[in-house]
Amino acid sequence: MADLAALEDPKVRAVNERHGDDHGVNLTKLRAVAKRLGTQPDLAAELWETEDTPARLVAILIGRPKAYSAAELDAMLRDTRVPKVHDWLVSYVIKKNPHVEELRTAWFSDADPVVASAGWALTSDRVAKRPDGLDLPGLLDVIEARMKDAPDRLQWAMNECLAAIGIHHPEYRARAIGIGERLEVLKDYPTPPGCTSPFAPIWIAEIVRRQDPGSARA
Repeated sequence: MADLAALEDPKVRAVNERHGDDHGVNLTKLRAVAKRLGTQPDLAAELWETEDTPARLVAILIGRPKAYSAAELDAMLRDTRVPKVHDWLVSYVIKKNPHVEELRTAWFSDADPVVASAGWALTSDRVAKRPDGLDLPGLLDVIEARMKDAPDRLQWAMNECLAAIGIHHPEYRARAIGIGERLEVLKDYPTPPGCTSPFAPIWIAEIVRRQDPGSARA
């Protein structure tokens, strides 16, 4: 905790707070702390209980993803409001856990939009990597009906799923692009030079172009 406190940088905090993250620790330096510690599940549990954001980020990195029970991960996710902690928990722990599909289906329609956003993020991962058994037209129906008015975090996750369907499944690409064009979600999102817009029609077209030039609207 002392090491993490010493890494606090007011300039980093100012940038992070604009994105809803309540810490000022450079993530490269934070990762170096975690690398030095190595895998320590007991310490990870102690750090998580502090509720301190940098400590929780380190906890995610030094824990053992496959060792958590579904109940533990559900409780951890519901206790997570900081975007970076939420994203890292999903990406670095839950996606590697044997209970991932059980959690995905439980969270997908949760009444808490932040919890539901995790279910949608896990669904996007399945759309891209293991789509067998998913109802892709049904997902597009839900996105078309609900994404426009969804809370920010949930809207972002649904938009990611829309893009994933359009990118990885050519048979649904035209419909995915059409939904994005009609809803205009994130159409005006400020995008730094050299980065791809999160507006689904642009996102889909650009990634498909990189993979197979000329087929973005195939």
